[in-house]
Amino acid sequence: MDVKKVLFISQEIYPYLPESPIANVGRHLPQGIQEKGIEVRAFMPKYGAINDRTKQLHEVIRLSGRNIVINDSDHPLIIKVATLSQARMQIYFIYNDDYFTHTVTKDLETTTSPEDNDERSIFFVRGVMETVKKFGWDPDIIHCHGWISALTPLYVKHMYREDPIFEKSKVIYSLYDDEFTVPFDEKLAEKMVMDGIIPEDVAPIQGKPVDYIALTKLAISHSQGVIQHTPNVKPEIIEYIKELGIPFLPYQEDESDYIDRYAEFYKSI
Repeated sequence: MDVKKVLFISQEIYPYLPESPIANVGRHLPQGIQEKGIEVRAFMPKYGAINDRTKQLHEVIRLSGRNIVINDSDHPLIIKVATLSQARMQIYFIYNDDYFTHTVTKDLETTTSPEDNDERSIFFVRGVMETVKKFGWDPDIIHCHGWISALTPLYVKHMYREDPIFEKSKVIYSLYDDEFTVPFDEKLAEKMVMDGIIPEDVAPIQGKPVDYIALTKLAISHSQGVIQHTPNVKPEIIEYIKELGIPFLPYQEDESDYIDRYAEFYKSI
């Protein structure tokens, strides 16, 4: 596959949040791919822990203003942007004060109000999709990092399947040791069906609280490729990947060349 454009959807990106496996990959992988001559766009949530002034974020008026409807309620979509000058790369932030606080906080909203994580994840993923549509920018690869991005494969495959922006996109889901303890709401499947997701594709989570393993399996089953970036991933998830026969790049201790390995994996999908 000839890869010209890669969309990165990340739960965390350094230096906007502290260093972690996801945040570090979110920072360095897009730059490394861009340096190979590939166009990139990178998105993350605009958490309350990110100070607009000190991190030099500003709203992009032309991209903001659309409402995302979730469970019959309207939620205004606000897009902010900051520039990583060393990488010569812009980072886009998805924001709405129903799901992300406008005041600076120490802890992330995903931890302080986990009861909203199902709708927070829907809003984030759909916010990214709608913004990329507004760009008129058709990614060859959509690479997802962190569980807050886990609904992306379903939305790309179903809600956006006939959209010319995404009709040729391949989704890769990366695995990290990023488990959450409070399950998603048991009405998650119902809310996604209201968005146009096929009921059969959310049958495994229908009417059940959605824990980390169930959400990860849901993401994997609709992805075209999976990458294991950290060593501590539950064996049940690895076995599930093997059962489905999805292209899989397993964890390797030597991370010095991971950008090259990921770039080759993109081409193989």
